[in-house]
Amino acid sequence: MSQIVILGSGFASCTAVKTLRKLGSKDAITVISPRAELFYYPSLIWVPSGQRRESDLRVDLGNFYRRTNVTHKAASVIGMDPTTKTVKTDAGEVAYDALIIASGGRYIKKLPGMAEHAHIGCEGWEAIKSFSDKLDKMDGGNLVLGFASNPNEPSAMRGGPVFEYLFGIDALLRKQGRRDKFNITFVSPAPRPGARLGEKAVDRLLGEMAKRGINTHLGNKMKAIEANKVVTEGGEVASDLTLFIPGMTGPAWAADAGLPLSDGGFIQGEATAKVPGVEDVYVAGDAGSFPGPDWKPKQAHMADLQAEAAARNLMSRAAGKPETHTFKTELICIVDSLTTATLVFRNQDRNFMIPGKPFHWAKKFFEGAYLKPYR
Repeated sequence: MSQIVILGSGFASCTAVKTLRKLGSKDAITVISPRAELFYYPSLIWVPSGQRRESDLRVDLGNFYRRTNVTHKAASVIGMDPTTKTVKTDAGEVAYDALIIASGGRYIKKLPGMAEHAHIGCEGWEAIKSFSDKLDKMDGGNLVLGFASNPNEPSAMRGGPVFEYLFGIDALLRKQGRRDKFNITFVSPAPRPGARLGEKAVDRLLGEMAKRGINTHLGNKMKAIEANKVVTEGGEVASDLTLFIPGMTGPAWAADAGLPLSDGGFIQGEATAKVPGVEDVYVAGDAGSFPGPDWKPKQAHMADLQAEAAARNLMSRAAGKPETHTFKTELICIVDSLTTATLVFRNQDRNFMIPGKPFHWAKKFFEGAYLKPYR
């Protein structure tokens, strides 16, 4: 029996496990991650409004692993050796016959003051709960929200949630009767942020900000985040509370792992999710850099598609068949604003947006449906 090892326990990892078992794999599967848990990051946007608690977002994968006959190793990956087919962790080495890297990326925190003065919007529960608690205690003041990308890999960003925080916080403060006491500013080094959603989407997003009285400070490189301001090459923006999502890069251990890396520090992946030039190693999700259009997104949906391709090709190779399964590149997201939302879709052929209150409920329904198999 072969030993399949999967790094990480996020979206791509869970989809890989589910796909392998669905396709009939009887091989031993070991998942390596610090905790046997799936954290549902997309719903962090509802924490400031009190619509989500920590227990809603943390899913214990113990039952899922038992049902799928998966062994979980509680450890952090610190390296790997593709020549000996071993993964190095802080709890010892693990041998593999096939490896799927689904351990996610990490945020670039080189900007001075980011660690001390900014709340990272998609980093986890603690950051958003801290932001929410501080916002609740404020009588008014200046709020700054924004995002940036990896300059060496512009597609390595997660901007969509910032728009959701922006509109959701505006709606929350209006509901509380406090909006007039706050000055809200959106900052981004990009002159037209959100372009991956499509040019029409950018116009609509900026138009919505103007309609809501949200200021913009765009097209200026970030220099620092301080206790009471955000500093850019185009000037300073006063801030009593800052929420920011920086650009992303690959896992720290990947630099010395003997794997091909992109300019942005991600593990290179082919359209089949195979890591080129390395036998029996695949990559899926935020850890990888894949071919595709400039607007290709880093989101859970793409991680799922890549993980499915990786699992299918792993099975094909084990059966002595060509590894021809590829994943499609498409962007599907619902930009929520607490009470209503907008569906955004983009692929090679189409790009459209549909606003409407039903999409707010659709986003919540999808959360429950997506997590049900893992609970």
